[in-house]
Amino acid sequence: MTAPLGEELARLAALHGVATSYRPSPDRTVTASPAAVTRALAALGVDADTPQAVRAALDVRERELAARLLPPTVVSWSGGPCDALAALPGGTRLRVETEQGEIRDAAEGLPYGVHRLSATAPDGRTARVHLVVAPPRLPTPPDRSYGLLVQLYSLLSRRSWGMGDLGDLRELADWAGRVLGAGFVQVNPLHAAVPGAPTDPSPYRPSSRRFPDPVHLRVEEVPEYAYVEDRAAAEHGARLREAVLEKGELIDRDAVWEAKRTALERAGEVPLGPGRRAAYCDFLAEQGQALEDHATWCALAEVHGSRWSGWPEELRDPRSAGTARARRELMDRVDFHSRLAWLTDTQLTAAQRTAREAGMGIGIVHDLAVGVHPSGADAWAQQEYFAAGMSVGAPPDAFNARGQDWGLPPWRPDRLAESGYAPYRRLLRGLFRYAGALRIDHVMGLFRLWWVPQGEAPTEGTYVRYDAEAMLAVLVLEASRAGAVVIGEDLGTVEPGVREALRARGVLGTSVLWFERDWDGDGRPLPPERWRADCLATATTHDLPSTAARLTGEHVELRDRLGLLTRTLEEERAEAAADTGEWLALLTRLGLLSGSAGGGDLSSEEAEVQALHRFLLRTPARMIGVWLPDGVGDRRPQNLPGTWDQYPNWRLPIADGGGRPTPLEDLAAAPRLHALFDVLREAARD
Repeated sequence: MTAPLGEELARLAALHGVATSYRPSPDRTVTASPAAVTRALAALGVDADTPQAVRAALDVRERELAARLLPPTVVSWSGGPCDALAALPGGTRLRVETEQGEIRDAAEGLPYGVHRLSATAPDGRTARVHLVVAPPRLPTPPDRSYGLLVQLYSLLSRRSWGMGDLGDLRELADWAGRVLGAGFVQVNPLHAAVPGAPTDPSPYRPSSRRFPDPVHLRVEEVPEYAYVEDRAAAEHGARLREAVLEKGELIDRDAVWEAKRTALERAGEVPLGPGRRAAYCDFLAEQGQALEDHATWCALAEVHGSRWSGWPEELRDPRSAGTARARRELMDRVDFHSRLAWLTDTQLTAAQRTAREAGMGIGIVHDLAVGVHPSGADAWAQQEYFAAGMSVGAPPDAFNARGQDWGLPPWRPDRLAESGYAPYRRLLRGLFRYAGALRIDHVMGLFRLWWVPQGEAPTEGTYVRYDAEAMLAVLVLEASRAGAVVIGEDLGTVEPGVREALRARGVLGTSVLWFERDWDGDGRPLPPERWRADCLATATTHDLPSTAARLTGEHVELRDRLGLLTRTLEEERAEAAADTGEWLALLTRLGLLSGSAGGGDLSSEEAEVQALHRFLLRTPARMIGVWLPDGVGDRRPQNLPGTWDQYPNWRLPIADGGGRPTPLEDLAAAPRLHALFDVLREAARD
């Protein structure tokens, strides 16, 4: 049984944003263990191991807050009233140095940006803090739109090297915009992965969120590659493509990267022309220290392995003399990895440009993972911003009684605030370079995250709070500068007030059809008119069964084969059939599905898929997303939570209902996909 928290420890935790309890449901409160609270405080640099240490730390914190004139970062929406400034003593002098280096009076209209604010109180206290001035909210997308959701690696064409690439993304966007009338294409995170053997295939546990992975490059579209005579790597890539499309093998990311790295190294031996050299130098100057750190980590990982905590001690510090010396010694490899970042950025930018030229109002929707791998480049380069000894996860809930540990180190909220959220701003700015919209995985993390002490079960964690107003202000600021839409993945247990706060700032939510029920009433499927408007509405996601699998019950059979069911197969089948039956009954009542399940030449399942998407168009949702595999009847999920080696997560190509891989060229000609989008276009006109 968990020991009770002492009053002083609870007060100390509250002053540092560490929760001492949480509510998994409105009628239940769970108290955090003293050990979880103490470990979280330790990760924030606060010693709470003994009663004496708690009292000392509490005294320090209370005196610090009493003497503090301003918090390290304050927010002003559109230069309007700011609670922190309003609470200053009368007569306090304020001066603002803007991002542009101008000196302004705080009472003047200030431009949007992150400025430095200096305050001097009559009693002599001073403060120099960050001032975020952001628009009050992001604009609502001007037009309602529908688009495609796809895991890029799964989208092979007859030109890609064993996995989907940025050339395929550009082709898909061009075709979908011009032929289907799609307004966007949403892809999985394209962040740089941690190299290894084998590489972790999950796109949600990257080495770096700041820089994309060059494995996605279309090698033939690198101009210097045209002058490479050796085509052995291309032949290797062709064999990898054939293995997946013709022989039914899984996507082998490591083999693809081996072929591409060889080809890109050959291309790197070709001198850049004057214009290309100038563009590359501009990119280096613009990305600065962040790119140098990333490329240095990549070069060091080639020599010492990707787990930087096991490197020679002097190399574990990115600012050490030893690291500077190693960087000079490995300058050719540092330059190679810097060039890869430039090439990838260039192709990503081209994909977004093509999408807009094809008529897409939004274009490419990129995905921001919730964190990074503890052994990766970001964790090495930004050590001061991460909470040592902690991992992000989720507490026990109705779907997972054991809780979850995602193996991602959390950012320290105190260090973020002290820096004016500099790493967060740089991250967003980098992604918005080539994104028409950004999906933020587990957007609730802008408010709080479940910290799990390393070595402990996820049940032994506790929530740590972030300054949500500052996190949102920076997000709105950077998105507005880019003219981009923001979508928050807010599925699952959401703290009261979070969705309202996001909506107030123009951040769209995520609504998945099967989860939209009247949970406060009879629990039945939610009628379309009662759905929220400010959301991306879909029938499924990468972590859920495909629509065809759910309609046929094949997702239950799959989980049974893998031993994942917690009840008998018959019970699971009955519950799944009842759930699906309620939705089909609603579709029939609304006239979206005839009693014969569509009739004509359509199969029952295909007609039902179309009806479900007609339903989505009946809702007020501003964005409607179609899972691309649903367009060809794919039965398999791309990721099956709760599995590792039992299922080929993140390694499957898009396939038809019979499991035959379907390349991009065949997708573009698939009658079933065209028929589904005919339904969307027709419904959108009604």
